[in-house]
Amino acid sequence: MFKFDALVICAVYLASLATAQTQGTLSLLSYNVAGLPDALSSGNPSVNTPLISPRLKPYNIINVQEDFNYHAALYASDSHAYRTPTSGGAAIGSGLNTLSDFPYIDYQRIAWNKCNLNSGDCLTPKGFTFMRVRVADGAWIDVYNLHTDAGSDAGDITARASNFAQLSTYISTWSAGMPFVVMGDTNSRYSRTGDSESLSTFISSTKSTDMWVANARNGVAPLSGSAALVCDFPFAAGTNPAQLVACEVVDKIFIRSSPALSFQSSTFTNEHYAFVDAAGAPLSDHYPISTRLAWKLSSTIRLADSVGGPHGNPFNDVATTLSSTVPKITTITVRGGSRLDGVTYTLAYPNGSTSTVSHGGSGGTAATITLNTGERIIQANTCTGQYNDRTRVFSVSLLTSQGRTVSAGKTTSSCTTTAVPTSPGSGGAWGLVGFWGRDGDEVDRLGAVWGAAY
Repeated sequence: MFKFDALVICAVYLASLATAQTQGTLSLLSYNVAGLPDALSSGNPSVNTPLISPRLKPYNIINVQEDFNYHAALYASDSHAYRTPTSGGAAIGSGLNTLSDFPYIDYQRIAWNKCNLNSGDCLTPKGFTFMRVRVADGAWIDVYNLHTDAGSDAGDITARASNFAQLSTYISTWSAGMPFVVMGDTNSRYSRTGDSESLSTFISSTKSTDMWVANARNGVAPLSGSAALVCDFPFAAGTNPAQLVACEVVDKIFIRSSPALSFQSSTFTNEHYAFVDAAGAPLSDHYPISTRLAWKLSSTIRLADSVGGPHGNPFNDVATTLSSTVPKITTITVRGGSRLDGVTYTLAYPNGSTSTVSHGGSGGTAATITLNTGERIIQANTCTGQYNDRTRVFSVSLLTSQGRTVSAGKTTSSCTTTAVPTSPGSGGAWGLVGFWGRDGDEVDRLGAVWGAAY
C-alpha cells in the first residue's frame, strides 16, 4: 500500500465533472420494415426500404424486424453511429437489427426454443437480441429486440407463450438490477385469448410496463376475449394522433426502471405520418411505433463503466445486496496472479447486519484492505488483456479516500480508471458498494457500483 498523488485524484474528478449528466430523454422506435424478398413480401421493400432509411435519424435507438434482403438499403442513408451487422437474408438471419446513437456492449442473438410450422416461422431463426447501451456516464440501459411466432391458431399461441416465457427467463438473469426496454413485433393482442395471458404474465414476471397501455389506455389493457381493436390499414387521410393510438397494433414497447436509473415519464406515438410515400401510403405492412422516455440517475446508486469482454456469467450487486438499502464496504479482498481471479468484500448495512459477497474464482494471491472509520474506496483502475482468445480482466487497483490502495493481478497497456460521481449523493458521500460484470473461474468483466452511503 502507498500514498497516491493528490493531483491524479483531482484530475480524475475534473474529467468526470466535465461530462456528468444525471438525466435526459431518449427517443425510441420499433418498426417491422417488411424486408422479405419482393416476391414474398406483402409490401414493396425494394422501393420502400430506401425511403425508410433517412427517416430513422430523429430516433436515438431503433429496433427493426424483418430486416432481411434489403439491409444495405436500410443502412445506406442512415447516420447512427452504432448499428448491428446483419445476420443474413430471409431463411438465414433473424431479421432483427438495432441502430443507436449510443455505444453498446454484450450484444447477443438468441433463437426461440419453440416455433409453429405455419406462417413460415420455422423457416428462419426468429428470436430476440440483447445489448447493454451506454446512454451517458452511469446511464446503462438493456435493450431487447424481438419477433415472436406469427399466426393466430392454437399452435401459434402456444409458441408465442413459450417465446415470452423464454425472454422473461433471460431477462431475469441478464437484466437483473438493470433498467430495460423491450420493443419489437410481438404478433400479440391483449384482446386475443391466450396472447392476453402471455402478455400479462410477461409484464408481471418482468415488472415492466407496456407503453401503449400506459399512455393510450390509462393503464388498462383490453380484456382477454374482447373485440379486437384492429387499426385501419392504411389509416384514412386526416386521422388524428389520438385516433392513431386508439387501436392496438402487435408491435409493442415495454420498459422497466431500476434502482440505479428510473424512467420518469413517457409518451407513445404511432409514427404513421413519418413513414409514408408521396401518395400517403405506408412504407411497410406494419406501423412504426415510438416512445419518448425521460430518464434520471439515482442519487444513491450509480454504475461505473465496466471493462473486460463478453464472456462468463452476468452478475450485478444492484439486484442482490443493493436492492433495498445501500451498505458500506468494510473489508475487501482482491485475488490475482497473471490475471484477476476474484473479489470478495464484506458489507455493513444501516441496521447493523452484514453480508459477504464474492465474484470470480478462488485462485490467485490475496490482498486485503480493511477500511478505517470514514474511509471509502473512491477510484478503481482496471486493466484488461487477451487470454485464450478472450478479453479478460487482468488486474484491479482500488484507491481509498485516505490515499491507500489494494491491488491484484498483472497490469497491461489497456487500463481504465473510474471514479466516484461528482454530483451530490443523498444519504452520504459516494464510495464503492459493489460490482457488476461477468465472471467464471476468473473475472471477465468488472465495473464498480458506487453508493452514497459514507
